[in-house]
Amino acid sequence: MNTISTSFGDSAIMLRRNFKHILRNPVTVFNGALMPVIVMVMFVYVLGGAFNVGERYIEYVTPGMILLAITYGLSGTAVSVSSDMTKGIINRFKAMNVSRGAVLTGHVVATVLSTSVAVAVIIGVAFALGFRSPATPGDWLGAVGIIAATAFATAWLTVALGMAAKTPESAGMAVVPLLLLPFLSSAIAPAAKMGQGVRQFAEYQPFTPIIESLRGLLAGSPSGGYAAAALGWCAGIALVGYLWSRATFSKRA
Repeated sequence: MNTISTSFGDSAIMLRRNFKHILRNPVTVFNGALMPVIVMVMFVYVLGGAFNVGERYIEYVTPGMILLAITYGLSGTAVSVSSDMTKGIINRFKAMNVSRGAVLTGHVVATVLSTSVAVAVIIGVAFALGFRSPATPGDWLGAVGIIAATAFATAWLTVALGMAAKTPESAGMAVVPLLLLPFLSSAIAPAAKMGQGVRQFAEYQPFTPIIESLRGLLAGSPSGGYAAAALGWCAGIALVGYLWSRATFSKRA
């Protein structure tokens, strides 16, 4: 019990440390919210009329923009993790007998909380642009659960990528595929309308069921199949990220 309480205490200290870094450099949260807002405005007002999605485009695109808000803030986490690994701070934590798991957990929780701010901004902007949802409170609760699971899973994967990177610069580049995947999903346009090859990739990559489960929940018509697939992908990504980051941390620290 004492070990558990010590681990929680160390995690709280690491979380506070990471939040101080974010407050000193709020551009991470700013970029995470600003870029999806710019993309949303561009697609809704400039390109939205070109897509035949069977509903108002703002309703269609909002779930995809929520996912963009999650992924656009990940590069800052990867760079922060890599900086910790390459600048000697980990050795100081070891000398202070700080729990190894707390270092990783602090980064993950800070990422999830900062992502929540970016997602809240995106949803607020969506309502300002005319988004309306017939979802019930239960549907909204389910959507929040999917968003939280996605943020948690991608945070662990990003921590692993930051751990594996040799420099902070390469850590930032390692996250680029996660930023591009939403554009190769059903976030912007239905996968069925994409060209051969791209369509199959969009249908079977992990972000599409996450987006479609959010789309169904926010439309008031949740899909159990998409939700199960989304949670399955989130669990798998989180497990891979956790095991990878712990293994890398043990090897390098």
